[in-house]
Amino acid sequence: MINIIWFVLLASGIIVGAISGNIDAVTEAAISNAELAITISLGLIGVMALWLGIMKIAEESGLVSYMAKGLSLIIRPLFPEIPQGHPAMGAILMNFGANLLGLGNAATPLGIKAMKELQKLNPNKDTATNSMVMFLAINPSSLTIIPATVIAIRTSAGSANPTEIIGPTIIATTASTIAAIIAVKILQRVSRYRVRGGE
Repeated sequence: MINIIWFVLLASGIIVGAISGNIDAVTEAAISNAELAITISLGLIGVMALWLGIMKIAEESGLVSYMAKGLSLIIRPLFPEIPQGHPAMGAILMNFGANLLGLGNAATPLGIKAMKELQKLNPNKDTATNSMVMFLAINPSSLTIIPATVIAIRTSAGSANPTEIIGPTIIATTASTIAAIIAVKILQRVSRYRVRGGE
């Protein structure tokens, strides 16, 4: 579907440019923005490599497991159905950790792994459990302390103060995460959305 949307946008831009006699401007914009995309991508590679490397070192040194134990005290009430020590909780905590650092690309595979582990605990394979719904709500709202990817994009784009986004990001993502948790907890109590025969 996204490919169709992109095709429609590109095709309509070219057609409008041709009709209005600005096809040269369309061509120039396409080339200059392609060059800008490469510049931003190269800037992102460095930042992503740095933070992913730090995450890997933290994982290998055992720091992540200590962080997971500390975070589990906060996170466990949100996922009471997950057994103690189950791999699903580890994947969820790793996903949240990556999101805290604003590493959306690193968080994605961890999120997929978490969902696979949660599905193993699911007695009704065609219906999402409360834990799956909670994780799915929190993941995109993603409380973020250091928006590393956004900072990298702002740096590549020549921002005078690329880190000024940190404060607003913390406020916005805290509000969105709280709203997601409240919405899920309320809807879990509505009989229409309550899981039957499972959690």
